[in-house]
Amino acid sequence: MGIFKRLKTITMAEINGLLDGIEDPIAMLNEYSREMEQEIAKGQKALARQIFVEKKQEGLISEIKSLVDKRTRQAKLAIEQGDEAMAKLAVQEKINKENELQLYVDQLASIKGQTQILIEKLDQLKETYNQMQQKKSLLASRANVAQSMKQIQKVTVRFNTDDIARGVARAEERILMMEAEVQAGNEFATPLAQFDAAYNSYVSEEELSKELEKLKNEKEKVAAL
Repeated sequence: MGIFKRLKTITMAEINGLLDGIEDPIAMLNEYSREMEQEIAKGQKALARQIFVEKKQEGLISEIKSLVDKRTRQAKLAIEQGDEAMAKLAVQEKINKENELQLYVDQLASIKGQTQILIEKLDQLKETYNQMQQKKSLLASRANVAQSMKQIQKVTVRFNTDDIARGVARAEERILMMEAEVQAGNEFATPLAQFDAAYNSYVSEEELSKELEKLKNEKEKVAAL
């Protein structure tokens, strides 16, 4: 289990390292800029289509208004000429076109509302893009500074302060031991010298008896003379 756990840890570390390399903040900012530019381009195309529909609707309304005016004139002319049937037909078509005109006018109002919403959304998108571009420079600068600091940390981390502190502690202990050895040597030097002196002045019993016997014999010889 220990081996598999270590392999899993190593694999995850490698994957995370690759992801960190992929997630380059500067590259990410550039990608976000491109994506937003694409969104703005799509928004502008959508707005262009919307304006086209709006203009087409306005043209249709203008055409219907012209037909209403035309049928109104035809109805008045038919009435003046006493052609009641023609007048009815003209009035009927005039009313139909007016109803149709009202429908187109209502549709135009809805289209213009959608156009306005699209313009506002596009303006917001452009404003966001401009803000992002302004922030992008600052973020790029911050990213460069952070990357530089990261590189510096990678260099300085090689000087492990914990190892240095432990080395200093070991050196201090060694010095203390040396000092203790010197002090211990000084303390034992005097008793050893005293022991040596006492040993050197020691006279055995045998030697002492011989010397006394020698002195006694010399005394007896002197007395005999």
